[in-house]
Amino acid sequence: MNQYPSLRRWFAAVVTLVVLVAVIVLLPRSGSSPSGDIQAADAAPERGWPLFGGSASRNMVNTFEKNLPTDWSVAEGERKNIKWIAELGSKAYGGPVVANGKVFIGTNNEKPRDPKLTGDKGVLMCFREADGKFLWQFAFDKLAAGRVNDWPYEGICSTPIIDGNKLYFINNRAEVICCGMDGGPDGTPPAITWKLDMIKQLGVFPHNLATCSPLIVGDTLFLVTSNGVDEGHINIPKPEAPSFIALDKKTGKVLWQSNAPSERLVEAQKSGGKEVDVKQMLDKGLIIMHGQWSNPVYAEVNGKPQVIFPGGDGWLHALNPKTGKLIWKFDCNPKSSVYKLGAKGTRSDFLGTPVVYDNKVYIGVGQDPEHDHGVGHFWCIDITKEGDVSPVNDNFDPKAPENKNSALVWHFGGPADPKKIGRNYYFGRTMSTCAVHDGLVYIGELDGYLHCLDAKTGEKYWDENMQSDTWSSPYWVDGKVYMGTDEGQLRIFKDGKQKQLIKAIDMEGPIRATPVAANGVLYVMTENKLYAIK
Repeated sequence: MNQYPSLRRWFAAVVTLVVLVAVIVLLPRSGSSPSGDIQAADAAPERGWPLFGGSASRNMVNTFEKNLPTDWSVAEGERKNIKWIAELGSKAYGGPVVANGKVFIGTNNEKPRDPKLTGDKGVLMCFREADGKFLWQFAFDKLAAGRVNDWPYEGICSTPIIDGNKLYFINNRAEVICCGMDGGPDGTPPAITWKLDMIKQLGVFPHNLATCSPLIVGDTLFLVTSNGVDEGHINIPKPEAPSFIALDKKTGKVLWQSNAPSERLVEAQKSGGKEVDVKQMLDKGLIIMHGQWSNPVYAEVNGKPQVIFPGGDGWLHALNPKTGKLIWKFDCNPKSSVYKLGAKGTRSDFLGTPVVYDNKVYIGVGQDPEHDHGVGHFWCIDITKEGDVSPVNDNFDPKAPENKNSALVWHFGGPADPKKIGRNYYFGRTMSTCAVHDGLVYIGELDGYLHCLDAKTGEKYWDENMQSDTWSSPYWVDGKVYMGTDEGQLRIFKDGKQKQLIKAIDMEGPIRATPVAANGVLYVMTENKLYAIK
């Protein structure tokens, strides 16, 4: 070819073009497009974990990472396969998320990084992914109202979302924050691009804490506001305030808002006449029952987008992402159920996040763990229908004639005979988000059970009583399922219809968040430490 310089130049140009095309094709897809149009939730996340659930479908599944560890030790003097350890506050629930060489965690200020900042605060910490070096933090004062709006020492519970070079999260003061990712060399935090105070600007009354992990699709940021009841647990101070909002991610401008979970109360109050029986509406789950601490999920059905919000009324609400107009709604509790504080109540709302997979959404109901264990329900719902698509007459047979217009695919849970299964329900209240992969669903419940179900039929293949409560969610990666417990044990199962426990590892602290993996490293967060395991 040295004898044909023009041919050599032509060949080099072709090779360069092929390489460029390959690079473009292989680049990780994100939820945004140059035009800002909303794209499919199936778009693969970056090689990282940039938001709660990893992608807009919120599925706790990571198909990128391989060769992750199943054997390690965190014990002092016996550490094994530990890349680095970061000290957090005394409680940590938000995150971790990993992108652009950084790891972000929401925690409290019980182990101050800055000796000048003392007392209880909500804290967002940033660490270097390579070695765990602390880079910077935001620290926010607590709300003056106290535990009714901002529970002491809970820190920041919102898991941030990373979008390009911006970070978005909700702090303990119910402020939506957009900021950069790079702090100063002296540890100062990045500049805040914009801030929306949901209490002052939207009239929101967060119950106990604002916690939502926001979602970005295109140029729109979606979130649940945490609007809820007061300390008496009956009155809703701000029923007209939004429960769901859509914001312009660049400016923080409110594009639309919905108070769907409490609109019945607003309508009743406006209608006049006799005094509204709020207690009766609460018992029947017709309005916000308690708080609203779950997260939105995004889907596309036959080319039509929808954003699905779990409401404090125990209903899933699917809305048009551009306008907020209702597409469908589904009651995730039996009509015969009644909401009551404590274990005796049979109606619940949501702490786990809905997961979209194969034109279906998977979600379980639960309550604040302070209100004890109780009966729960786990649902598989067809998201291709419209209107009120709830089961009819508490008949949970999807083939029943009365359910011809229902979106019910299958249901798991409800009361049981303790003589047959050893407890009085098949599935309890849950705080977990499920993992759906290769025809199987993994879902935990507060009671400490991990269930493996058939994704199409709901048939149970196996369960595991972990002998401890769990707030964590199952995480599928590398052919394994990782699940944490309140007693600080991380259990590792082999993926499949047959139960196979690979190992149970003591992490020396409650595991309230979900383990995640990024760039060959498994991140496990206890209440006061973050472990990078490799």
